[in-house]
Amino acid sequence: MKTNTINLMRKFYAALFFTLALFTMSCDQDDDNGGLAKFAVPTVKSLAEIRSNVSVTTARATQSNGKIYVAENYLFYIAQESGVHVFDNTNPSAPQNIAFINLAGVHDIAVKGNYLFADNFVDLLVFDISNIQNITLVRTVPNSIAFFPEYPEDAEYYDYTAEPGQDEIITGFTVEMRNRPQGQEIVLANDALAGFESANGGNIGIGGSYARFQINNNALYTIDSYKLNVFNIADPAAAFFDKEVYMTQWFGGGEFETLFIQKDILFVGSTTGMYTVDAEDEFNPYFVSGFAHATACDPVVVFGNTAYITVRGGSSCGAIEDQINVIDVTDIANPTLLSTYLLNEPYGLGIKNGVLYVGCGADGLKIFNAANSAGLVLENSYANNVKDVIPLDSHLITVGDNTITQYSYGPNFSLIQLSQITL
Repeated sequence: MKTNTINLMRKFYAALFFTLALFTMSCDQDDDNGGLAKFAVPTVKSLAEIRSNVSVTTARATQSNGKIYVAENYLFYIAQESGVHVFDNTNPSAPQNIAFINLAGVHDIAVKGNYLFADNFVDLLVFDISNIQNITLVRTVPNSIAFFPEYPEDAEYYDYTAEPGQDEIITGFTVEMRNRPQGQEIVLANDALAGFESANGGNIGIGGSYARFQINNNALYTIDSYKLNVFNIADPAAAFFDKEVYMTQWFGGGEFETLFIQKDILFVGSTTGMYTVDAEDEFNPYFVSGFAHATACDPVVVFGNTAYITVRGGSSCGAIEDQINVIDVTDIANPTLLSTYLLNEPYGLGIKNGVLYVGCGADGLKIFNAANSAGLVLENSYANNVKDVIPLDSHLITVGDNTITQYSYGPNFSLIQLSQITL
């Protein structure tokens, strides 16, 4: 079942990429066939190489953008397709960079008790972190997560000569200027694009609003672009893939982006809205309802009976106007819009004690009084670049471009900076 679904996903992406190729060809057909063109050149790696390069080292710097995750006194920075930086955050005024988990294919993590779960391209890995000075890999669940690298939007042609072999995957693309193909070479390039395949494919921590991993008792949920994966982690050292939830109600409902959990309800943020999933039976979650909007990028967080969604349009996210949607989820089978607040370029968000914190990228951190769900009130702004936030009971953590900043809560919706980590 897992292999069949991955094959279907490959075919979907093949069709998508083929459509892109036809579009770019139509845009260029009036141009001179000579000269140079942009080629998407796949980066191919063997699964053996990817798996052999997993290691734990001393602390190091990074230049990769990433996400934040908090578990007890530890702060984790997930540097995309680089690794996981581990900080001792016992004192938020002076966090200590103590270790680095080298994972070339990491995008998300989750922590339960003494175990950290992370993806590594197509694998799920389990690390024992009971001794933070001696983190060890205890389990690999191979070929259990679908991975499809982002295709470069500006590429005109696909390099059909760089195809993955058996036990190899495409981990990304580079764009190279090459001689524009002519005649049969165009046919070969587009046929290869149409046939493109990614060959293979205790205590619970807190992730930001861009999290794609969530834990519910003994189940770990991860999302791919169009489905929910369920892993059994009752015994983390023997974790296994349980099932995929690929519901027909979700078809045509946009690409899944984020996953938030409150009690036993999952809230899935997608490019076209928010979906609610009942996970009371942790190993058999099922679709309940959806709230739709025009295509856009949107993480979601929930507190009590209210969900907050940032909707960012433009570029690959869509054309909808930038906004925050406030949704009443008292009845998860019938989520209803309470209010809309327009603001520039919202990314991640978090809610704590009636205060909503929204990262607006280069436009800074916005702080709203959310006591009245039907009418958010902007109370304060901070100029730092902020992409996501985690509001803890004790303090606020924000992440921007290679920067983590921690604040204590001050009076009248103010913040007092405790520390800043430049990564």
